[in-house]
Amino acid sequence: MKDTNKEHSDFLFDKVNYKILLIGIAVIALGFILMAGGGSDDPKVFSEDIFNFRRIRLAPTTVLIGFGITIWSILKNPKKDN
Repeated sequence: MKDTNKEHSDFLFDKVNYKILLIGIAVIALGFILMAGGGSDDPKVFSEDIFNFRRIRLAPTTVLIGFGITIWSILKNPKKDN
């Protein structure tokens, strides 16, 4: 006979892990949005906008931070934190 008072979760992670995972995915998406654009309407004209700080430094760093947050959300053990 099963104990009905015992709380059993069928999910792999806890609620905190999923929240952190969603934050990490949002940061990754933000990084890719920051990389977008910078092209020229005329293919014969070269645009220097593709080499600005936002696309070369800020966006890739944002994506790497997002991947770090995502990995941390997977490795975080909320039962150990209590």
